[in-house]
Amino acid sequence: QVHLVESGGGSVQAGGSLRLSCAVSGNTYARYCMGWFRQAPGKEREGVAAIHTGGGAPYYVESVKGRFTIALDNAKDTLTLQMNSLEPEDTAMYSCAAALWIARPGYCNTDPGPYEYWGQGTQVTVSS
Repeated sequence: QVHLVESGGGSVQAGGSLRLSCAVSGNTYARYCMGWFRQAPGKEREGVAAIHTGGGAPYYVESVKGRFTIALDNAKDTLTLQMNSLEPEDTAMYSCAAALWIARPGYCNTDPGPYEYWGQGTQVTVSS
């Protein structure tokens, strides 16, 4: 059974930074895709960024390019999301997810459909 646990959320002022972490346990796959998603109240879930253990360029949604950085520490089974220059529009519940069956980096993106495992989420609030 795969478990994902997020941490690092909080409240910051616009222009500030936060670093989210996602601890992965119970995984036996070597090549897989992981992503960060967010959902604000009254809005649909939005894919933020995705990365594959097999390499290739990470995928970012246009609104966070240049501000957010996704990274994967394979040795520690930890996914991170460094968020800089935060804006009030970034306020949401952020969740990490894993798509263990996606073995090819080219298929790793922020379409939520292929992701089988999800964490509980961590709240990010950005005030103006």
